[in-house]
Amino acid sequence: MDSQQAIIVGRAQVDAGEFVILGHEKNAGQGSNSNENTAHNAERTLQQKYFKEIAGYIQNVEEVHIAGTGTEQEQFMHFLANTPQFKNAVAKESTANKMSDEKLIEYIAEVFR
Repeated sequence: MDSQQAIIVGRAQVDAGEFVILGHEKNAGQGSNSNENTAHNAERTLQQKYFKEIAGYIQNVEEVHIAGTGTEQEQFMHFLANTPQFKNAVAKESTANKMSDEKLIEYIAEVFR
């Protein structure tokens, strides 16, 4: 996960099965705006939309691992903590370089071993 895109990995079935790519989400980002306040508000709105789209893939989870290259994963953890359906989910993060879908699946499988 970074501020531009997220790859969502999960089990094929909720309690069992191999890890698979559940989806890809992109944050369109905000275009140019001459007003700093308006630009900031638009950026926050787009980020919240991005987080909600990601959360749509991870319904009914008990644990979430967020890997990425920047601070976006920390902000996503705060989003999850402030969302009622995820308040009891355990959220962990790690710093990871961008990797292919296959390598990401291997990485997440190792984390949840």
